[in-house]
Amino acid sequence: MKNNSTAVKFRWIAVAILLVASFMDLLDTTIVNVALPAIQESLGASSSQLVWIISGYALSFAVLLITGGRLGDRYGRKTVFNIGVLGFTLASLSCAFAQTPDALVISRLVQGGFAAIMIPQVLSIIQVLFRPEERAAVFGLTGAISGLAAVAGPLIGGLLVSSDAFELGWRSIFVINIPVGIALLIASLAFVPNSKSEKPVRLDPLGVGLIIAALFLVIFPLIQGREQGWPVWVWIMFASSVVLIGIFVALQRRQEKTSGGALIPPSLFNNRGFSAGVLTSFLAVSSIGAFFLIFALYLQAGLGVSALDAGLTSLPFSVGAFFGSGVAVPLASKVGKYLIAAGAVLQLIGYTLIKEVILTKGDGLARGDLLLPLAIAGVGLTLILVPLADLALAQTDVQNAGAASGVLNTLQQVGGAIGVAVISVLFFDAVGMNFSPAGLRGAFEVAIWVPLVAVTLTGLSSLLLPGVAVLAAQKKVAAKTRK
Repeated sequence: MKNNSTAVKFRWIAVAILLVASFMDLLDTTIVNVALPAIQESLGASSSQLVWIISGYALSFAVLLITGGRLGDRYGRKTVFNIGVLGFTLASLSCAFAQTPDALVISRLVQGGFAAIMIPQVLSIIQVLFRPEERAAVFGLTGAISGLAAVAGPLIGGLLVSSDAFELGWRSIFVINIPVGIALLIASLAFVPNSKSEKPVRLDPLGVGLIIAALFLVIFPLIQGREQGWPVWVWIMFASSVVLIGIFVALQRRQEKTSGGALIPPSLFNNRGFSAGVLTSFLAVSSIGAFFLIFALYLQAGLGVSALDAGLTSLPFSVGAFFGSGVAVPLASKVGKYLIAAGAVLQLIGYTLIKEVILTKGDGLARGDLLLPLAIAGVGLTLILVPLADLALAQTDVQNAGAASGVLNTLQQVGGAIGVAVISVLFFDAVGMNFSPAGLRGAFEVAIWVPLVAVTLTGLSSLLLPGVAVLAAQKKVAAKTRK
């Protein structure tokens, strides 16, 4: 940094700017669910296009996340952050005024890509501005922002759509990003310091291209195949994805040995704890994204509730998650992986109760009927997520910590995209043309098995994580290294 004293003086203003950007990104991952029925009615979107509107954002975010971090290290974190904010804002404008479902899908893909450029700079800049012993409070704020976005997304989305804000209907959920993005860009230019890595890791455009192609060859036929009757090209694409993943792994192994610039270093997976952490994180996020897709669609399309009522109905989940974090933080270092397993059990109980209540109450379902099951599932989610990153990275070498964190977050986002894709196949296949309350209820009963199975596997895979003794030993080593 050119003027370190100035940067320190304004660093809390910089943190506020960065956290607003993080909130804006997180909001756009949750706000869309309650707007899906309105988007379908307005644009005539098919079921597969609705799925792309959600999973497309997560997919492009996932595949560009590591590259976004490397761009900031190489070309300046403030510079890349500002490019991300500008691109995200323009993509939001494009989403807001999309005239066809395909145009909205493309805009969401672009929006997710620019989010992947913007978000990695948040933690990188915080690490530059604050010493290690000062970062806990700031990272605590980032966690609070995540919780707030989870609560606010469905509520803000429901309020905007139901009130027909600015007479724009569902488009208003994207329009609100525009003034926020402009303000962020101006504030960032004034208060966020620029910095680069002294030894930036080289970019890997070939690796990025291969992983994008491989994931596309999985997600595209998974989403589109049902509507097309599962023709031969679907299975050819699935097989091709396996070939590309094999080429990607071989390339990453070679690059790790020669240049050290592998996008996803294969040696990370030699560590059982890290592999278990990646799998657990993948499954946990896939379950939550899958659940809220069918939950929002059933409430609005099946029961005819407004977008705002749908947001209010899901609020106990977010409240449960908020209170769960208060329990999870002090227990994480004492209970470790068993806290994750307990969280998975609570989520399993919550989802099962939600299924039974929906099937039992039928058309007479009231908001209060779901209050306790949703709260239980929300508590379970934070019991899983709070200790997960620490345990997954506990046995990772210090020099590989950044790469491991990037891989963990990337595969987490991929899990969210795949979970949405898989559950959409079951849900819309079960619905067929019967969009009556009973038909949608039957589809919900079939599709709910995706999050039920995913969260069960989450609990089982968590038992392969390292114990709290390993985590405590790793922290002692890190403390000695800093001294």
